[in-house]
Amino acid sequence: MARARSSGKPGDGVHVALLRGINLGSVNRMPMAELAALFGQAGCGEVQIYIQSGNVVYRAGRALAGRVPALIEKAIADRFGFRVPVVTRTAGEIEEVVRGNPFLRAGASPGALHVAFLAARPPPSRVDALDPARSPPDEFAVRGRDIYLHLPGGVGRSKLTNQYFDSKLATTSTMRNWRTVLKLAEMCRGPS
Repeated sequence: MARARSSGKPGDGVHVALLRGINLGSVNRMPMAELAALFGQAGCGEVQIYIQSGNVVYRAGRALAGRVPALIEKAIADRFGFRVPVVTRTAGEIEEVVRGNPFLRAGASPGALHVAFLAARPPPSRVDALDPARSPPDEFAVRGRDIYLHLPGGVGRSKLTNQYFDSKLATTSTMRNWRTVLKLAEMCRGPS
């Protein structure tokens, strides 16, 4: 786990950045230590990276927090030469995701669960237009800026993809498996 210590001020909030589409095979390769350094250079503190797919936990004050996605997207484009969407959540929002999974409460296997995090809340009319029968036996539930997914056949076989949700909801999504969501929530809580 890459970690960069920087000038996080006491009282700065804990946030999670979820980068989409990095380190997938030979596409959009990026060393995690360099990614952590970009967050530090942007003014974030206590930067931690979880696995190689772009999960970053960090501290940032209110004034900086809303600017982090644009700052990091630009820094990645400048440093690595490609564009990567960055979706953020507060630690509290990650906790709400963990507590609110309707499929887990219904008894689904945690291994079949995923969450698609949306950059913006979609209008209800777009959510209503999603096709619940697009990829049987897969299921989804949209809750604000998050989409809970139950994919019993696996994410690779599902037609419930980032591209589908992006086009139908007119926003940007990035998906994480349930194990990663739980780990990010744990990291947000800090050392036990």
